[in-house]
Amino acid sequence: MPTTTENKVKYGLKNVHYAVITPGEDGAVTYGTPVHIPGAVNLSLQAQGDETKFYAEDVAYYVTTANDGYSGDLEIAVIPDAFRKDVLKEAEDETDKVLVERSNVETARFALLFEFSGDVKATRHVLYNCSCSRPSITSSTINNAKTPSTDTLTVTASPLSDGRVKAKTTSGTSEEKYNGWYKTVWEPAAAGV
Repeated sequence: MPTTTENKVKYGLKNVHYAVITPGEDGAVTYGTPVHIPGAVNLSLQAQGDETKFYAEDVAYYVTTANDGYSGDLEIAVIPDAFRKDVLKEAEDETDKVLVERSNVETARFALLFEFSGDVKATRHVLYNCSCSRPSITSSTINNAKTPSTDTLTVTASPLSDGRVKAKTTSGTSEEKYNGWYKTVWEPAAAGV
């Protein structure tokens, strides 16, 4: 039975997953099974899109804003080797089991799934069409304490060809859809939603 009370606050970040996109010839996309990225630390995405103002009658007569998705950073403890192979397209040497980064490969697009905790129930999200840049290589020497370093991916979430950018659960989302959020990428049943 769906919860009818909405969250008043949000906090935390967990259950970050990625699902690799397979593009179809007609522009449609198919998603792989979501894969967990352990060690989520921080997600900070800013809305992208320009505001356009048309002036008439000595006022801003018409104002519109383009939705170009989101862009920002996903900070995690360590980028898993599976993500490096699936998305960053690093190749694994079969004999020595060493990952090799090459300059002549293109990274894969993927859906990004995650959740924010709330005072009532966690809200689960999906960004449908993401790409990311290669992470920087950083670490530092150990002083008097072992302070872990993190990896940061710069993520861009762009609209799909049908305009979809993201989706999130609500207090009315069915338990079936909520509990299955990380099994497959949720897509609307009705066109135009």
